[in-house]
Amino acid sequence: MSLPPGFRFHPTDEDEELVAYYLDRKINGRTIELEIIPEVDLYKCEPWDFPVCT
Repeated sequence: MSLPPGFRFHPTDEDEELVAYYLDRKINGRTIELEIIPEVDLYKCEPWDFPVCT
């Protein structure tokens, strides 16, 4: 999955329900049907390398 340069994650009030759904499942170790949210180990990757690390 690639995002355009300058992409900003800024959920609206309606989007918060979806974000909460995915975070709840992730935190509780349940599967997520679509792996659309990449997981990045922030301690192994420099901020400017995030697009490469995902």
